[in-house]
Amino acid sequence: MLEEVERWLSARSWSVADRTLPQIMAAKHATGQSVSVVLPALNEEATVGDIVAVIRRDLVRRVPLVDEIVVVDSGSTDRTPAVAAAAGARVVHRDEILPRIPAVPGKGEVLWRSLLVTGGDIVCFVDADLREFSADFVSGIVGPLLTDPDVHLVKAMYDRPLTVSGGSASGTGAAGQGGRVTELMARPLLNMHWPRLAGFVQPLGGEYAARRSLLERLPFPVGYGVELGMLVDALHLVGLDALAQVDVGVRIHRHQDGQALGRMAAAIYRTAQLRLARGHLIRPALTQFERAGDTFEPRTYSVDTEERPPMAEIAEYRARRVA
Repeated sequence: MLEEVERWLSARSWSVADRTLPQIMAAKHATGQSVSVVLPALNEEATVGDIVAVIRRDLVRRVPLVDEIVVVDSGSTDRTPAVAAAAGARVVHRDEILPRIPAVPGKGEVLWRSLLVTGGDIVCFVDADLREFSADFVSGIVGPLLTDPDVHLVKAMYDRPLTVSGGSASGTGAAGQGGRVTELMARPLLNMHWPRLAGFVQPLGGEYAARRSLLERLPFPVGYGVELGMLVDALHLVGLDALAQVDVGVRIHRHQDGQALGRMAAAIYRTAQLRLARGHLIRPALTQFERAGDTFEPRTYSVDTEERPPMAEIAEYRARRVA
């Protein structure tokens, strides 16, 4: 089995240096495909503007790889929409998209709705909390989709240092410690239940690109389970050889506290459980404990259980595609 995992890992794994921008642009011109970049955002005024600015500078003005940059706001209470717009993104509020279906909180909800307000043949998702952002995160994962027609989804892989409030790596050997939910929840699940996906370095990473023709056929878990669900569903829909990953270097971003990670892990487990046994329900809640004086108080949080259907089944989306 270890030899098989190594074979799967090497089959569709590249470095960002394996495709130059001129090569990627030549493929874009030859195929006529368009590229949309989507940033889901909630209270990210400190970082979203810099990300948009880098993409516009390097991949719109210097090299016209990206055709549109769309920030989908989830209801920010800070200046995220204004900062993103000032940097050059088109900003759309989540609730303005498909108002017939009331929106629910969650990252997957925003990604799903973004398909209705973007037009690219290739859609590239980038988290809005990244710091020291490089355009390689976009060109690196879009490149294989433009140059290889057999590739349908590309995940970014990277070192993910664990940072503290001052922004420096926390402790010796912290380079690989930033993906705590990946290592404690997602990776064991994939290895045990979907070993063909065990070679993905960052299965939960928020930077990935895919063909619209694939995305519109996938269900979207509304919350943090979206990345795991998408990877598993894509495996069954298009097969392992259509999935790939590209090493783009280092990802630096804001880290969540342990309890937030626990809620993320619960949502990811729920997503996996649904795919393992449809209809076999578990308790859709997670109880955690917080210190209150000389005792601990329980706090119970609901776990995302809702999933949006493939966008291709939505009447408004079908009508737009026909038009």
